[in-house]
Amino acid sequence: MILIAIIACEVAFWVAILAGLSARYLLRRRRLGLVLLALAPVIDAVLLILVAVDLLGGGTASWHHGLAALYIGVSIAYGHRMIAWADALFARRFDGAPPRPKLYGAAYTRACWRDLGLTLLAAAIAAGIIGALVVFVGAPERTAALEGYLRILGIIVAVDLIWAVSYTVWPRRAPAAAVGDRG
Repeated sequence: MILIAIIACEVAFWVAILAGLSARYLLRRRRLGLVLLALAPVIDAVLLILVAVDLLGGGTASWHHGLAALYIGVSIAYGHRMIAWADALFARRFDGAPPRPKLYGAAYTRACWRDLGLTLLAAAIAAGIIGALVVFVGAPERTAALEGYLRILGIIVAVDLIWAVSYTVWPRRAPAAAVGDRG
Protein backbone atom coordinates (compact mmCIF):
# COMPACT_ATOMS: atom_id res chain seq x y z
CA MET A 1 0.00 0.00 0.00
CA ILE A 2 2.76 2.45 0.92
CA LEU A 3 4.64 1.67 -2.30
CA ILE A 4 1.53 2.66 -4.26
CA ALA A 5 1.31 5.87 -2.20
CA ILE A 6 4.96 6.67 -2.97
CA ILE A 7 4.40 6.15 -6.69
CA ALA A 8 1.19 8.20 -6.60
CA CYS A 9 2.96 11.02 -4.74
CA GLU A 10 5.87 11.00 -7.19
CA VAL A 11 3.44 11.19 -10.11
CA ALA A 12 1.43 13.90 -8.33
CA PHE A 13 4.65 15.86 -7.64
CA TRP A 14 5.55 15.99 -11.34
CA VAL A 15 1.95 16.63 -12.41
CA ALA A 16 1.86 19.62 -10.03
CA ILE A 17 5.19 20.87 -11.41
CA LEU A 18 4.15 20.45 -15.04
CA ALA A 19 0.73 22.01 -14.39
CA GLY A 20 2.34 24.94 -12.57
CA LEU A 21 4.88 25.56 -15.31
CA SER A 22 2.24 25.13 -18.01
CA ALA A 23 0.05 27.71 -16.28
CA ARG A 24 3.05 30.03 -15.99
CA TYR A 25 4.38 29.75 -19.55
CA LEU A 26 1.53 28.53 -21.73
CA LEU A 27 -1.44 30.25 -20.07
CA ARG A 28 0.61 33.25 -18.84
CA ARG A 29 -1.06 32.90 -15.42
CA ARG A 30 1.85 33.33 -13.03
CA ARG A 31 -0.22 33.30 -9.85
CA LEU A 32 -1.99 30.08 -10.78
CA GLY A 33 1.39 28.59 -11.69
CA LEU A 34 2.77 29.55 -8.29
CA VAL A 35 -0.20 27.97 -6.50
CA LEU A 36 0.22 24.75 -8.47
CA LEU A 37 3.97 24.67 -7.80
CA ALA A 38 3.25 25.17 -4.09
CA LEU A 39 1.41 21.84 -4.09
CA ALA A 40 4.74 19.96 -4.21
CA PRO A 41 5.45 20.25 -0.47
CA VAL A 42 1.79 19.46 0.28
CA ILE A 43 2.24 16.17 -1.55
CA ASP A 44 5.23 15.35 0.68
CA ALA A 45 3.12 16.07 3.77
CA VAL A 46 0.38 13.76 2.48
CA LEU A 47 2.89 10.93 2.03
CA LEU A 48 4.32 11.48 5.51
CA ILE A 49 0.83 11.37 7.00
CA LEU A 50 0.02 8.15 5.10
CA VAL A 51 3.19 6.47 6.38
CA ALA A 52 2.56 7.60 9.96
CA VAL A 53 -1.08 6.49 9.90
CA ASP A 54 -0.09 3.10 8.50
CA LEU A 55 2.51 2.47 11.19
CA LEU A 56 0.58 3.99 14.08
CA GLY A 57 -2.43 1.94 13.01
CA GLY A 58 -0.54 -1.30 13.64
CA GLY A 59 1.28 -1.81 10.36
CA THR A 60 4.74 -3.33 10.27
CA ALA A 61 7.44 -1.27 8.60
CA SER A 62 8.95 -2.54 5.38
CA TRP A 63 11.46 -1.16 2.93
CA HIS A 64 8.56 0.82 1.43
CA HIS A 65 8.30 2.95 4.58
CA GLY A 66 12.04 3.65 4.47
CA LEU A 67 11.75 4.53 0.80
CA ALA A 68 8.97 6.99 1.66
CA ALA A 69 11.27 8.68 4.21
CA LEU A 70 14.05 8.85 1.60
CA TYR A 71 11.65 10.20 -1.02
CA ILE A 72 10.47 12.95 1.33
CA GLY A 73 14.06 13.85 2.28
CA VAL A 74 15.15 14.08 -1.35
CA SER A 75 12.01 15.98 -2.31
CA ILE A 76 12.56 18.58 0.42
CA ALA A 77 16.32 18.93 -0.10
CA TYR A 78 16.36 18.83 -3.91
CA GLY A 79 12.79 19.97 -4.64
CA HIS A 80 13.60 23.62 -5.28
CA ARG A 81 16.44 22.62 -7.57
CA MET A 82 14.28 20.13 -9.51
CA ILE A 83 11.62 22.80 -9.97
CA ALA A 84 14.25 25.34 -11.09
CA TRP A 85 15.60 22.81 -13.62
CA ALA A 86 12.12 22.18 -15.04
CA ASP A 87 11.40 25.93 -15.01
CA ALA A 88 14.56 26.59 -17.04
CA LEU A 89 13.48 23.98 -19.60
CA PHE A 90 10.02 25.55 -19.90
CA ALA A 91 11.50 29.06 -20.10
CA ARG A 92 13.83 27.96 -22.89
CA ARG A 93 11.12 26.12 -24.82
CA PHE A 94 8.22 28.54 -24.42
CA ASP A 95 9.80 31.90 -23.54
CA GLY A 96 12.96 31.86 -25.64
CA ALA A 97 15.29 31.94 -22.64
CA PRO A 98 18.90 30.93 -23.28
CA PRO A 99 19.99 27.44 -22.23
CA ARG A 100 21.63 27.05 -18.86
CA PRO A 101 25.40 27.04 -19.21
CA LYS A 102 27.17 23.72 -18.66
CA LEU A 103 29.64 23.72 -15.81
CA TYR A 104 33.27 22.67 -16.10
CA GLY A 105 36.39 22.83 -13.98
CA ALA A 106 36.17 24.55 -10.61
CA ALA A 107 32.54 25.59 -11.19
CA TYR A 108 31.50 21.95 -11.68
CA THR A 109 33.52 20.91 -8.64
CA ARG A 110 31.75 23.54 -6.50
CA ALA A 111 28.41 22.27 -7.81
CA CYS A 112 29.37 18.72 -6.77
CA TRP A 113 30.14 19.90 -3.24
CA ARG A 114 26.83 21.83 -3.10
CA ASP A 115 25.11 18.60 -4.18
CA LEU A 116 26.83 16.80 -1.31
CA GLY A 117 25.37 19.37 1.07
CA LEU A 118 21.89 18.75 -0.37
CA THR A 119 22.42 14.99 -0.13
CA LEU A 120 23.45 15.37 3.52
CA LEU A 121 20.32 17.42 4.12
CA ALA A 122 18.14 14.81 2.38
CA ALA A 123 19.74 12.01 4.43
CA ALA A 124 19.30 13.98 7.65
CA ILE A 125 15.62 14.62 6.90
CA ALA A 126 15.06 10.95 6.03
CA ALA A 127 16.91 9.83 9.17
CA GLY A 128 14.84 12.27 11.24
CA ILE A 129 11.61 10.89 9.79
CA ILE A 130 12.76 7.32 10.43
CA GLY A 131 13.80 8.19 13.99
CA ALA A 132 10.50 9.93 14.68
CA LEU A 133 8.50 7.00 13.32
CA VAL A 134 10.48 4.53 15.44
CA VAL A 135 9.93 6.63 18.58
CA PHE A 136 6.24 7.33 17.95
CA VAL A 137 5.36 3.75 17.03
CA GLY A 138 7.25 2.52 20.08
CA ALA A 139 7.36 -1.09 18.90
CA PRO A 140 10.90 -2.04 17.80
CA GLU A 141 9.70 -5.35 16.39
CA ARG A 142 7.45 -3.47 13.95
CA THR A 143 10.00 -0.80 12.96
CA ALA A 144 13.18 -2.89 12.63
CA ALA A 145 13.13 -2.57 8.84
CA LEU A 146 13.36 1.22 9.13
CA GLU A 147 16.63 1.10 11.05
CA GLY A 148 18.24 -0.76 8.14
CA TYR A 149 17.59 2.31 6.02
CA LEU A 150 20.11 4.30 8.04
CA ARG A 151 22.89 2.24 6.41
CA ILE A 152 21.40 2.97 3.00
CA LEU A 153 21.43 6.70 3.79
CA GLY A 154 25.08 6.40 4.76
CA ILE A 155 25.88 4.65 1.47
CA ILE A 156 24.10 7.37 -0.50
CA VAL A 157 26.08 10.09 1.27
CA ALA A 158 29.34 8.15 0.79
CA VAL A 159 28.74 7.77 -2.96
CA ASP A 160 28.04 11.49 -3.30
CA LEU A 161 31.17 12.28 -1.26
CA ILE A 162 33.27 10.07 -3.56
CA TRP A 163 31.73 11.86 -6.55
CA ALA A 164 32.64 15.30 -5.14
CA VAL A 165 36.16 14.23 -4.19
CA SER A 166 36.75 12.67 -7.61
CA TYR A 167 35.82 15.91 -9.39
CA THR A 168 38.00 17.85 -6.96
CA VAL A 169 40.99 15.67 -7.87
CA TRP A 170 40.09 15.32 -11.57
CA PRO A 171 38.02 18.39 -12.56
CA ARG A 172 35.55 18.06 -15.40
CA ARG A 173 37.13 19.46 -18.54
CA ALA A 174 35.32 21.46 -21.18
CA PRO A 175 34.99 19.75 -24.58
CA ALA A 176 37.69 20.70 -27.07
CA ALA A 177 35.18 22.64 -29.21
CA ALA A 178 34.13 24.76 -26.20
CA VAL A 179 37.75 25.52 -25.32
CA GLY A 180 38.52 26.53 -28.90
CA ASP A 181 35.47 28.82 -29.07
CA ARG A 182 36.68 30.87 -26.10
CA GLY A 183 39.99 31.94 -27.59
